[in-house]
Amino acid sequence: MATFDLLVRGGLVFDGTGAPGRTVDVGIRGGNVVAMAPDLPTADADRVIDADGKWVIPGMVDVHTHYDAEVLVSPGLGESVRHGVTSVIYGNCSMSAVYADPEDVADLFARVEALPWDAVHSALKEHKDWDGPRGYRKVIESLPLGANVATLIGHSDIRAAVMGLARATDYDERPTAGELARMRAMVTDALDAGFVGLSTDRLRFSKLEGTRFAGRQLPSTYATWREYGALYDVVRRRGAVVQSNLDVEKRPETIMHFLLSGARPWRRSLKTTLLAAFDLKSNRSVIKLLKAATGGLNPLLRSQVNFQLLAVPFHLYSDGMDLVIFEEFASGTAALDIRDQLQRVDLIKDEGYRRKFRKEMAQKYGVVAWNRDMYDTEIVGCPDESVVGKSFGQVADARGVQPVDAFLDLVSEYPGKVRWHTTIANDRTDVLNEAVKYRHFQLGNNDSGAHLRNMSFYNAGLRLLKRVKEAGEAGTPFMSLEAAVHRLTGELGEWYGLDAGRLRIGDTADIAVIDPAGLDDSLDEYHEQYMEEFGVSRQVCRNDNAIASTIVGGQQVYSYGTFVEGFGSTVKAGRFLAAS
Repeated sequence: MATFDLLVRGGLVFDGTGAPGRTVDVGIRGGNVVAMAPDLPTADADRVIDADGKWVIPGMVDVHTHYDAEVLVSPGLGESVRHGVTSVIYGNCSMSAVYADPEDVADLFARVEALPWDAVHSALKEHKDWDGPRGYRKVIESLPLGANVATLIGHSDIRAAVMGLARATDYDERPTAGELARMRAMVTDALDAGFVGLSTDRLRFSKLEGTRFAGRQLPSTYATWREYGALYDVVRRRGAVVQSNLDVEKRPETIMHFLLSGARPWRRSLKTTLLAAFDLKSNRSVIKLLKAATGGLNPLLRSQVNFQLLAVPFHLYSDGMDLVIFEEFASGTAALDIRDQLQRVDLIKDEGYRRKFRKEMAQKYGVVAWNRDMYDTEIVGCPDESVVGKSFGQVADARGVQPVDAFLDLVSEYPGKVRWHTTIANDRTDVLNEAVKYRHFQLGNNDSGAHLRNMSFYNAGLRLLKRVKEAGEAGTPFMSLEAAVHRLTGELGEWYGLDAGRLRIGDTADIAVIDPAGLDDSLDEYHEQYMEEFGVSRQVCRNDNAIASTIVGGQQVYSYGTFVEGFGSTVKAGRFLAAS
């Protein structure tokens, strides 16, 4: 009998603790790492992966995904696995698919996460045969997972199931004492089943889809701080995690997250991760203020609050107006409330509507995540090819109209067929490189599995490693390679209480073998990938040369653009990660 099922030979190995890399072989048997030493005998291995000249790191951990529906119909989660991610957390932003019925779940996810309503509904309708978190976990564990999965329980999911979606999205309604007790019990049941924690949502332009309550906010946004506190108390007692975000319309309430997280003589602190830290083009002070808040309030209040930071530039794509940033102002929301493209065109052509849209686009106060600069855009697709490659501002100059009118003219003339791009944040490399080192910023907010036509950042980890590599080679290092690996792996696994992100003897063999020669500019290139399961094409950034091997549970499942036969169908490599 061979000593090793798999031997990863000759790579520069980083263990995910922040320790420098060392050139050793990694021996794997029974899904675990059983040996790490130079020159392990290849004759004692069933299979050998030659990692000479490669980096061998723990599989990366993606803590902010929305795979809740996709995992049911495409359990390989290949778009993450191909980028060296071996563990993901979903159930973020108050949305999970555990308690609410399929129609409610589809209403929760479709608009805010830009997922097809029919696809989400069909996935739940076909696969939901569980009753509560334990049953849900059993279903997930039965799937041929390609990556390890962990999940939060979503507050909107719970609230819709307990109060009904109509009452849960009405400011005049509050849960009764009995309903609140039931919600607390549901959180407890989820934590008992190994869920990571609870997710909530304060962002008021997170809206519902569907035919019943379209345009209303997510249920979690209607809760009072008393309700949050009652649920957070359950999470705190268990040492679990809360994920939430800020109500950007009520910025002073940010202090509430720190107060609820803070320790007292009678209670422990509450791990809290918030969305999001951005170097916004529209407000360059935001990232400085978040650093000051976390650096000052965490020690003062004995809180554990961090902000998730996207480690790459925040690029957005949109087909016409189908983009969440238009929810920032009333006229944008009014257009998005109309799902029929032809009816939306009628609205956009109305001069009264256009006056309001122009006025609101010009506002630079209040909720402005996007700088709304029509010269800071690029049209990447349009039936009128003469405008492709230009900004809406340039089109306006050529036509002698206002930039906003050029935008509205094009999206009404070619409904759903004008694809354009902008960057709203993280465009200053020096500022971003400093931010990725800050201890109260957690690397996350990738949104993998969501925003299929707008924004998601499956390969953000690889793109960070590329910047680290290039800066070192240029003699201008901003971060060591071992520190970057730690931030993407072990730091995250430890913070969330997961068996993930470490590469030591005895650890589960979840490994990414990275070919540094493949960390090139092609990582930033835009591609379209057709999702047969959802019947749509999603945008991705990818290349096939950066990941030499992805190993999950001791099985090599991916190498240089090719998945192992049976991946996501007959090969079961990943597992449900229960939080400890």
